[in-house]
Amino acid sequence: MEINQTRSFLLLGFTENPDLQPLLFGLFLSMYLVTFAGNLAVTLAIISDPHLHTPMYFFLSNLSFADIGFTSTTIPKMLWNIQIQSKVITYEGCITQIFFFFVFGCLDNLILSVMAYDRFVAICHPLHYTVIMNPWVCGLLALGSWSLSVTGSLLETLTVLRLSFCMNMKIPQFFCDLLEVLKLTCSDTLISNIVVYFVAIVLGVFPLFGIFFSYSQIFSSILRIPSARGKYKAFSTCGSHLFVVSLFYGTGLGVYLSSAVTSSSSTILVASVVYTVVTPMLNPFIYSLRNRDMKGALGRLLRRAPSLNDGLL
Repeated sequence: MEINQTRSFLLLGFTENPDLQPLLFGLFLSMYLVTFAGNLAVTLAIISDPHLHTPMYFFLSNLSFADIGFTSTTIPKMLWNIQIQSKVITYEGCITQIFFFFVFGCLDNLILSVMAYDRFVAICHPLHYTVIMNPWVCGLLALGSWSLSVTGSLLETLTVLRLSFCMNMKIPQFFCDLLEVLKLTCSDTLISNIVVYFVAIVLGVFPLFGIFFSYSQIFSSILRIPSARGKYKAFSTCGSHLFVVSLFYGTGLGVYLSSAVTSSSSTILVASVVYTVVTPMLNPFIYSLRNRDMKGALGRLLRRAPSLNDGLL
């Protein structure tokens, strides 16, 4: 079997039709700018407003930063390829994309799990909340999430470095999806598959079980609240997070289930777009629209922006 020595891949993307390329470019550029600006605004609002220096908003700022990194790993390269009318990504570029895609993807998983634990402590143990979720613990949880994400991503990426690839280097995606890359190798993928599924279980399934456990305890506590107003107030503190978790895990599972049960590249591409672009774009709106503290902080940030520009000028 022939081995490819060109050390580059072809990202097939969405369509070969040149007439649709400007439409795709405008659509994804708009979504990327909204995602970047929205998550950056949330992060800056939390940093600049002392009222938001609480564990919940600290983890939300980490989630927003992870979402910026998640989309920035894939979309700029896709936009650049559309602009220069190319589908090529170098071997080194592909490895880099896989590494950062998993870093920020795993970080999303872990931060969402930590946020569920934060809500569990706030609702089920409110009197001990400030003692349990002290700044030292919050810092350790964030640092641990980052460390595990980088470690897991390194393991995933190193499995690719030992592989040789065949002449067919076409990836039916708009980014270097590790599972699609593994399909192109001429080498034995047993070890690679073991590592991939091990990391997926540790950094994907375990955090999901942690979220399920936290919310089972939260719902149990909410049901014991006697007043309807009290139940609504308790649930409203975690409703946004629960919606984001459902969106993130639902679309993520959709990507891999659709790739397993269908050979339709268009279905897989649509699921991938929702998972990698739409979900990070919606997160700032989900957390801000029904949150008076966040809306107030964003309003104050926007009002300060013109004065900051004047000062810089």
